[in-house]
Amino acid sequence: MSPANVTINDVARVAGVSKSLVSLTLNDRPGVKNETRERILQTAKELGWTPHPGARGLTTRRAYALGLVLRREPRTIEVDPFFAAFIAGVETVLSERGNVLVLTVVPDAAAEERAYARLAADKRVDGFLLTDLLADDARIPLIERLGSYAVSLGAPPGGSPFPVITRDYDAGIDDLVAHLVGLGHRRIAHVSGDERMLHGLRRRERFERSAHEAGLRPLIVPTDFSPEQGAAATAALLDGEDRPTAIVYGNDPMAIAGMGVAHERGLDLPGELSVTGLDGSQIGSFVYPSLTTLDNDPGGWGIAAATALLRLVEDGEPGDVALPPARLVVRASTAPPAR
Repeated sequence: MSPANVTINDVARVAGVSKSLVSLTLNDRPGVKNETRERILQTAKELGWTPHPGARGLTTRRAYALGLVLRREPRTIEVDPFFAAFIAGVETVLSERGNVLVLTVVPDAAAEERAYARLAADKRVDGFLLTDLLADDARIPLIERLGSYAVSLGAPPGGSPFPVITRDYDAGIDDLVAHLVGLGHRRIAHVSGDERMLHGLRRRERFERSAHEAGLRPLIVPTDFSPEQGAAATAALLDGEDRPTAIVYGNDPMAIAGMGVAHERGLDLPGELSVTGLDGSQIGSFVYPSLTTLDNDPGGWGIAAATALLRLVEDGEPGDVALPPARLVVRASTAPPAR
């Protein structure tokens, strides 16, 4: 018998129990003896049978799905390796538990609110993964009003009723600035990301604080985290009167785009310009020269977020998660400035 053709009736017949006992066991409900439960689970495994998520949802009132609504330009998502690795981490957890991810990309705040309301009202997801957290994030009270669950990447200033996943970047940024200063750099620029997002704002603020403590007056160029704006900011910095000897970018894709601009100008990297990122991804180790950055482990973010949200959905147990601090990863893109 092919696993695709196996039904709950087949599991009950081979295990020698009723269909209702199989249903109770597979939905992890009480009322089944331990030895009977073990026999049913073993039979289901041997027959290769797993319950359909939709069928399980009818009995447990669960969608067996988590939602991820992204309000970004599709182009930005396409070129940012964080999201691919983050989603891979989420899927690692969901696939093991028979859940799926529902991804929606929206252009603006109004469409974003409609997406959350629709997914919650239709009971298509059991909760939401919140990325790109804002200082005054309207999504958190919205999801509360909708009666759904969420977990956020980052802790909002006013707190959250939902679990938060955090990673400390402060020490890593301090180490990065100290690394550049130790190499002899005094003219250091920061191409920051979208400062409406908490992680973009906090990284810029920490960088400025570290630079000022080192006696520097850094030049800040805000962008939207996209490689296009990272490249444009680099061109403007290189065309300025007091060209920096080092540029720290708010994310790795912007740093790689900036390196491309510098190469086109004929600059020697890192001899004439040192470059760093702030959220390490695998691609940074394959560019030339390999990119100095902070390790970030986007897959780890995804695993932690999905695990925390499922724990809240399934067991009602909220729990914050502090990931290991972001460490400085020194590669070949930084060196002492040319004399």
